[in-house]
Amino acid sequence: MNGIHEVAGSIPTTSISTKDMSGDSNKESNTFSGEMDPEIAELMGLEGSGEDGTPDFGDLFEEGGQKAEEKEPEDLSKATFPVITRFSTEKEQAFLKNPDYYKLALSGEGEAAQRLHSLMSSFLKAEDPKDKSMYRGKIVSAYWNLLESIVPKIASHLPEPKKMMLRFGLLLPSILSPEQRSLISKIILENETGEPVYYTDEWFDKIARGLVNPSAQDEVKASKSNDSQRILGLIEKARGQRDFQINVIRNKMLELSGCEEELFSGARELANHAVRKEYDIKEGYTPAQREIIKNLNSLLRQISNYDREISGMYRDLERAEENLAGLKEKAEDLGGESLVDSKTILSEFNTFRQMAKMCVGRQGNHMPVLMKQYFRPNLRDIGTRENIIQIMAEIERLDSVVFCRTFKRETSRIVPHIILIPCYGDRGICWEPFERFNRATSRGRIAIPMFPKDLKEAVITALGDLRWQVAKEKAQHYWMEEGLTGHYYQWFSERKLKGDVKERFVQDYILWIMKESEGTQKLEREVRAIFWRFMPFPDDLRERLKNRGFVYAELFKKDINRSMSDGY
Repeated sequence: MNGIHEVAGSIPTTSISTKDMSGDSNKESNTFSGEMDPEIAELMGLEGSGEDGTPDFGDLFEEGGQKAEEKEPEDLSKATFPVITRFSTEKEQAFLKNPDYYKLALSGEGEAAQRLHSLMSSFLKAEDPKDKSMYRGKIVSAYWNLLESIVPKIASHLPEPKKMMLRFGLLLPSILSPEQRSLISKIILENETGEPVYYTDEWFDKIARGLVNPSAQDEVKASKSNDSQRILGLIEKARGQRDFQINVIRNKMLELSGCEEELFSGARELANHAVRKEYDIKEGYTPAQREIIKNLNSLLRQISNYDREISGMYRDLERAEENLAGLKEKAEDLGGESLVDSKTILSEFNTFRQMAKMCVGRQGNHMPVLMKQYFRPNLRDIGTRENIIQIMAEIERLDSVVFCRTFKRETSRIVPHIILIPCYGDRGICWEPFERFNRATSRGRIAIPMFPKDLKEAVITALGDLRWQVAKEKAQHYWMEEGLTGHYYQWFSERKLKGDVKERFVQDYILWIMKESEGTQKLEREVRAIFWRFMPFPDDLRERLKNRGFVYAELFKKDINRSMSDGY
């Protein structure tokens, strides 16, 4: 308790009397009243806010917005994740060494900051467990209210403490140990990988600048501007068609380049002639070179076919670009795509809060503030960008098509947007496998908690959820009958099991990746057979597993039989 008293003593705890702030901005009820400690006034950023010291809430929640930036076409050419060689910085970064960190984190946020400050002070000083529990519960809602005040301003230049609070839940550095502060200050802040893995502040910045579409809502509210919403949906669909066409051309060009390289290599071989020494004249082609000529003729026909296909694809791309440009013009006329307003950002914030709740679960630890008693002792146990990418790469090596999606008979590897949630949840979730209006190239959303008990398991639950939702969407109305979900659902029903079928699938997926991939038999026989067929391990791993026991040998034998049948 001595440490807690020491921490609490570093927080100004002078009470602030307020009046109701919910009325019109011109009324006196919108101002703070009573005597206020100057240190608190400075902490809350009230000085200079207005002539009477009143915070300008209109600046925080204005109805306007900023110009949306043009989205870049999604690059779906990456076949794997990059190899992570640097997991932390060598030296501690300076953001936690700022003596005014706490002050800057709360300054300018008015009553929301004041309430959280008061509750944190009371919580840290309380000794009675009941009191601590009461304050702890109130801190949860007060903290989220503070974030709700900060998020709409994300596109402006936020002070670093506010960004770190959004990113790590890092409100008060003094409630972490020196070792923990050192550890967190070595986390790499910039995205050096180019992968769609985002910390909270980065995610909201993408949303605010219009570079990423808002996440799907649980309930779509009726809009007054139905024409505008319809046009926006058509724009996303057209953008998906455009991006899909670009990636098809890119893949076809890679195939053409392979043929060209083979052509050049063959031509170089043909240019090598032996010399008849007695005449000092080069010989003609050898039998092996004549075979190369035959192969080159075949390659030239193939290259000609590629050229014809690519020309047609570019025509399709030009039409897709024209369609997209026309829809954008209509949207501009309706004012539908020009601005990203605060309502959009706040709507995304509410979705983000739901993601956090789902990661934590009903019975989990919903405390949103980073505190030393909940902090993971090792950097590799924290959901940093680099750790998440390495774990996903490990899982993808076992489930090679976990990120693959087929559209118009073209299969692309599409890694979803990964949002790192600063919470103490133990499971990752898939919010949406892809966007509603763009199934061709959109990335969808996955949320992963940063401070779980087992980070790898948290990532696997997210990818298991993704696996289920993609398979379900692919089967559509027949999801209970066909494919991965159909076979699993039928087994689940035949066994008359209780509970959520998707939840059971995710738990089995964890066993599939963590245990069965190592030859440890943990799944029921029927489930193992379903996963072996619809989510097969790589060939080299299956070759090894067939020697690990009769069960895997039988499954391997069935693979061979299927490959020899017409229906495989």
